[in-house]
Amino acid sequence: MGTTIFTTMSALANEVGALNLGQGFPGFGMDMKLGKLVEKYISKGFNQYAPMPGVKELRSLLSQKVEKLYGHPYDAETEITITSGGTQAIYTAITALVHEDDEVILFAPAYDCYAPAIELNGGKPVWIDLTYPDYKINWEHVKKRINHRTRMIVLNSPHNPSGRCMTEKDMKQLEKLVAGTDIIVLSDEVYEHIVFDGQPHQSVARFPKLAKQSLSVFSFGKTFHNTGWKMGYICGPAAYMQEFRKVHQYNVFSANTPIQYALTDYMEDENTYLSLPDFYQQKRDVFLDAIKGSRFTYQPSAGTYFQSLCYEGMFDEKDTALAIRLTKEFKIASIPCSVFYPDHLDEKVLRFCFAKDDKTLVKAGKVLRGI
Repeated sequence: MGTTIFTTMSALANEVGALNLGQGFPGFGMDMKLGKLVEKYISKGFNQYAPMPGVKELRSLLSQKVEKLYGHPYDAETEITITSGGTQAIYTAITALVHEDDEVILFAPAYDCYAPAIELNGGKPVWIDLTYPDYKINWEHVKKRINHRTRMIVLNSPHNPSGRCMTEKDMKQLEKLVAGTDIIVLSDEVYEHIVFDGQPHQSVARFPKLAKQSLSVFSFGKTFHNTGWKMGYICGPAAYMQEFRKVHQYNVFSANTPIQYALTDYMEDENTYLSLPDFYQQKRDVFLDAIKGSRFTYQPSAGTYFQSLCYEGMFDEKDTALAIRLTKEFKIASIPCSVFYPDHLDEKVLRFCFAKDDKTLVKAGKVLRGI
């Protein structure tokens, strides 16, 4: 295992003083009302271990939230666990459910934590490439890759790095594909509230039969602009969650206690998360408006806070080399999308994070127009 591209590019951006639109973290502060609630619970002495599955009040609130948004009634006691971030939830789920020689279907480009977790647990990643510009899944192709060793399919929507979102048709095809099998769907939905142009997020929880074969992972950090808190949660059938908690209790046991109580109070106001699509769509549109007149081509991101830009016809160099050169020479950092493919497929695409203040986005657009 080597150093991740996110660490490499952020270090380079810091070294040369570049605008960092590479690593995916917000460039603005969170709502300090939430910070004050954390202070409140710290002061009140809520500083010891939380229950292993998470604070009951928070799990109950999340059960209501998910059912209201997606229609599936997860039991707060047996089907929801609070985790130390989305990545921990993904790693723990894979550790609990993927065994030696099991195969796990992954769609590339893929977030870089999936394959290492599978390999470290003796499983085998089975890769299916999605390509620029639409990154659509060919479900007939997926069907052909399934065999008796297929244990899991990892889904990510809204999708990092492409910004694509699964459609209702996609989800129904997946539901049909796994019906009658023992295949588990691990659905990474950490950007659930960052979906644009009035489209609904297509959670596995919207599809009753699919939900019975799925674990879905969510993130408080992505939603509330505090990724450094490393707080998330996972929902799924009781039988899967029982196995998940066997591992969870030994790798973290429980997540941050005062933050769980603070989130419970904070999320009583639904607008704290329901306002997010409009907030980030405005960011996306500011960024896209700022790059008008540049030589980059793109399709507007449908979700997440990432925008892919293609430089085909501008430069011949590899995306990894160009990302480094843009950081050093033009003082703007991005992530080369080839690193999200196992075979480093280079489609001349760079990923930019627009979770920044408007001033930074306008400045970044000016730089990109000048390249």
